[in-house]
Amino acid sequence: MTTSGTVDRSRASEPIPESATETHLPAFARHRPFAILLLVTGVIGWIASGILVLERLTLYRDPGHVTSCDINPWVSCGQVMGTWQSELLGFPNPLIGIVAFAVVITTAMAALSGARFGRWYWAGLQVGVTAGAVFVVWLWSQALFSIYILCLYCMIVWAAMIPLTILLTVRNLAHGVIPAPAGLVRFAADWAWTLVSITYVAVAASVFFRFFSAFTGL
Repeated sequence: MTTSGTVDRSRASEPIPESATETHLPAFARHRPFAILLLVTGVIGWIASGILVLERLTLYRDPGHVTSCDINPWVSCGQVMGTWQSELLGFPNPLIGIVAFAVVITTAMAALSGARFGRWYWAGLQVGVTAGAVFVVWLWSQALFSIYILCLYCMIVWAAMIPLTILLTVRNLAHGVIPAPAGLVRFAADWAWTLVSITYVAVAASVFFRFFSAFTGL
């Protein structure tokens, strides 16, 4: 409004700041913070997957190669790579991670550059990440209850997938990509980081109790 009582059209046409349109969202679910979250988890998962691929290729060339995470009989990427579970689809599982985490990183970089994705894109990303999480849960169960050997770099991928899966789901709930009652959305938003922490503790506890006797020699 000017001194003469007329509307200042130049100000009225200015875009509303992004932060002003996202005040109802949890901090991590806002555009830029969530893009950073995607970037961090994507890079961690991609690097771990890349190391696993390089180690697997070296083992193809030299079956006697000792991988960089062959720490003891219970923590050995090399022994895990010798199981059928490590090539479920006929090729090394980490190749899936290379492609999948590259998509996450690309999404993050595009978002940080100002790109805005439609709901269909976030729904598709949700499907892909959820499928990846299911696969990781299966690999976790195989490592603990079938193979009985841990893969250090695989566990790094697990660590990246936990916040990626939970926080993406909560983000999509908060943005309405996943239809849900308002009460559930509020609960998920308020307890998102707590759910991430609980999952980390549960996974760590499962590894500790499963391998307690092996690690302690009892």
